[in-house]
Amino acid sequence: MYSAVNTIWVLLGAALVFFMQAGFAMCEAGFTRAKNTGNILMKNLMDFCIGTPTYWILGFGLMFGGAGAIIGGFDPFVLGDYADVLPAGVPLFAFLIFQTVFCATAATIVSGSMAERTKFVSYCIYSFCISAFIYPVSGHWIWGGGWLSQLGFHDFAGSTAVHMVGGVCAAIGAAFLGPRIGKYDKDGNPRAIIGHNLSLGALGVFILWFCWFGFNGCSTVAMDSDEALVSAGLIFVNTNLAAAVASCVTMLYTWLRYKKPDVGMTLNAALAGLVAITAGCDAVSPVGAAIIGIAAGLVLPISVNFFDSVVKIDDPVGAISVHGVCGAMGTILTGLLAVDGGLFYGGGFHFFLIQCLGVLATAVWAGVMITIVFTVIKHTIGLRVSAEEELKGLDITEHGLPSAYGGFAFVYDDTPADLIAEATGSIPVKEAVPVEVAAAAVEPAPVGGVKMTKIDILCKMERFDALKRAMFDIGITGMTAVNVMGCGEQRGKTEGYFRGAKVEATMLPSIQVSIVVSKLPVSLVVNTARKVLYTGNIGDGKIFISNVENVIKVRTGEQGYDALQDEETK
Repeated sequence: MYSAVNTIWVLLGAALVFFMQAGFAMCEAGFTRAKNTGNILMKNLMDFCIGTPTYWILGFGLMFGGAGAIIGGFDPFVLGDYADVLPAGVPLFAFLIFQTVFCATAATIVSGSMAERTKFVSYCIYSFCISAFIYPVSGHWIWGGGWLSQLGFHDFAGSTAVHMVGGVCAAIGAAFLGPRIGKYDKDGNPRAIIGHNLSLGALGVFILWFCWFGFNGCSTVAMDSDEALVSAGLIFVNTNLAAAVASCVTMLYTWLRYKKPDVGMTLNAALAGLVAITAGCDAVSPVGAAIIGIAAGLVLPISVNFFDSVVKIDDPVGAISVHGVCGAMGTILTGLLAVDGGLFYGGGFHFFLIQCLGVLATAVWAGVMITIVFTVIKHTIGLRVSAEEELKGLDITEHGLPSAYGGFAFVYDDTPADLIAEATGSIPVKEAVPVEVAAAAVEPAPVGGVKMTKIDILCKMERFDALKRAMFDIGITGMTAVNVMGCGEQRGKTEGYFRGAKVEATMLPSIQVSIVVSKLPVSLVVNTARKVLYTGNIGDGKIFISNVENVIKVRTGEQGYDALQDEETK
């Protein structure tokens, strides 16, 4: 007999967990740079679209198609009899879609740690592998009647089965790729690469938090009894409590350590608390959930700093720490804090050790299998895009998309000049686009006091930060920079396609930097700018030089040379 209530509950959970894809997409897009937004949205779409038929054809059978200790069975297209594994009153297809969205969540976690530098085709291949056999096999151990389930391993909604599997794959993938260009300076110290849209990232966190009530709450797969109603209420409370406490703890931690509460880290802490509570949300008390939240709030910033500064693994969104580390930690803490059988409640070491064994075994399985997958991909089609493609952004190089934000100009790429040169090199003058190099103009002698000259530099958006640093290095103390659109004799160029139609970008985005100099030689500024901006290709930019008749400082009324000086330099 089917239960309408139970079936609706499972389908509601499936819909909410599906919508987590939007949350992951917003988080990853917001915490990375604008030039890769389209690529990130495409990845989060396709890991679900690839994973859905893959899990239908291969994964579901491996996970639930038999009672073997290691794997379920081989049942393409889910044609077998699953009566023994179906929740009470829930039909097969409702259970299938519920499990499908969980599988997609494991696959999409990996995207964040490997963002901004992974080939799209390679992403599609390893996403397929995660959905086809990596997640289903360990999922069978935990939820499909496999050996861990038989030992009594408890992972209610997937701290280990879903999140840690994704986190382990994310860590190994990021290690295979290496850091993004500009992430570390020559001394190995990490540089912050700021995401382009914190609002988008925050929206993603709130979407995920909302959907997590379905991720955890609907994993009861039943609502037709008093016991199920009580359990669902406890799960909702524990889920919410752990996330909130984790955010508070991380906020205080960063406030004390860095003298300011860190917005991005605190947002990630909510996810860390959600991941950590997922294993034991049905088994711990609210006090236990708060303790798990405290642990997650402390472990997250420490783990992020460890991977960033010590291990040197570049994880743009913190997926390794949020999902891998906190997923494992939450599962182990369940062995301590479970009201029925936890070590702190007199249950002895047996259950705790089984939790540790389950985490270790699952991590080894996921780590070994994804290492094999990444090794094969790396030595065949390659994992990472070229340095030039990475600097230009994956939107244009991987998808032919000029920008995910048509009509808007966004923040420049902040990759330092020395690392750009190291990564891409410059084309020698003799190999560059044919040009006639004009001799430097002779600077006119000052007339009537100190001569002032305005230098306007038009450059590519991705070169602005390198230009800015170079100007400061030679003694420039002030400049104005604006986003502009324009074109030269080439009248723009065809940038790619959108919905099958060519995009003719006759006005291309660039940065205009204006500098007024009086002390420094104009030739020094010009030559420095040319050195930084030169690649030998069309579009390197132009430099305009003009005389300045007068400058007036609004605050003091000073004019001319004096108006350009700060008071302490006079």
